[in-house]
Amino acid sequence: QVQLVESGGDLVQPGGSLRLSCAASVSISSIDAMDWYRQAPGKQRELVATITRGGRTNYADSVKGRFTISTDNAKNTVYLEMNGLKPEDTAVYICHALFVVRTTPLSTRSTNYWGQGTQVTVSS
Repeated sequence: QVQLVESGGDLVQPGGSLRLSCAASVSISSIDAMDWYRQAPGKQRELVATITRGGRTNYADSVKGRFTISTDNAKNTVYLEMNGLKPEDTAVYICHALFVVRTTPLSTRSTNYWGQGTQVTVSS
């Protein structure tokens, strides 16, 4: 079982910055991809940013140029640096880890783990 523990959520004014952290209970070099999702009240969970084991990153259009996902393998931690925060960024931010195991030459099995989330509120 993999545990993911997020931290860093807070109340911040529009235009402000925050850095979220997600500490994994295993070596993150063993994880195929790690993501940050967010969920606002009454809305569907949204994928915000992804980083693969190879270091490739991908972002939702709504956060491109403002958010940066990164990892610290020595600390088994993934970060989400958020700048230029807007009220619409208000949500619970949730860390996700994906493990992919090849079961046959033509198929794989995926295992997903989720953190408990950390609240980010952007308001004046």
